[in-house]
Amino acid sequence: MVVRVVVALLAPVRWAPPGVDPLQWRTALAEDVVDMLTMLNQVDTAVAVTPADRWLADAVIWPGMTVHEVPEPTPNAVFAALAGDADGADRPPAREGRYEQAAVIAGDAPDLPGLTVGKLLRPLTSRPVALAPVEGGVPGLLGVAARLPVPPWLPALEMDGALPAAVRAAAPRPGDLAVTPSWHRLRGPADLARLDPALGGWENTRALLSGARQGE
Repeated sequence: MVVRVVVALLAPVRWAPPGVDPLQWRTALAEDVVDMLTMLNQVDTAVAVTPADRWLADAVIWPGMTVHEVPEPTPNAVFAALAGDADGADRPPAREGRYEQAAVIAGDAPDLPGLTVGKLLRPLTSRPVALAPVEGGVPGLLGVAARLPVPPWLPALEMDGALPAAVRAAAPRPGDLAVTPSWHRLRGPADLARLDPALGGWENTRALLSGARQGE
């Protein structure tokens, strides 16, 4: 069986709804994403933060969950950590160096279904890299998955600005990159309308939004 890990990249969040404390908002988003990861089957789960944001990881992780401290909040930094260049990693020793595949997920998609994460990992059976774009055709990524070690052609990726077309252009063959179903992230006011109240999960984000609306 392929040994895989899914990592929530808890990067800085640059927007919060009116009436919601930005730190509480960021924590709620992260907690909902981490809670979703714990429901996944047949994968290990982890979070990645810069040293300045270690407080956030400590606030939202489940017991025994791996924390990777990375020099910058990018998928490339997470992949480097997973490949063994992770002096700041805090994880059980038995897990070091064992992963064959990894996915990095944005930390501001609180209602992300686990099925979407599975679809991001699935193409790695035949392709070295897969990307899930942000819904709506705007720049940015929901997630990146790759076989480890990542191929040398993979460019530096920014979760808020990368485009699948640019990554495909860097690949030796267009078929080396799979583009999987998109999902929304909460990066601005328009994204709130994409949240589906009928979906399970995302209780922390839901509670903050409910409180803000009651206070209006």
